Amino acid sequence: MAHLLRKLWSHEEGQDIAEYAVMLAVILVLVVGTIRLIGSNANNVFSAAASSIQ
Repeated sequence: MAHLLRKLWSHEEGQDIAEYAVMLAVILVLVVGTIRLIGSNANNVFSAAASSIQ
């Protein structure tokens, strides 16, 4: 079992997968943050437009 773990740890494909997972996590955090920022700003704009119509 220890031999298998050492082999997986030193295997380069496993490191590539980890790097892609980290990149995906960073991209998801940026996208979610941008969507939340745009969403709140869009809500403010639509509220202001609705109140000016009334």
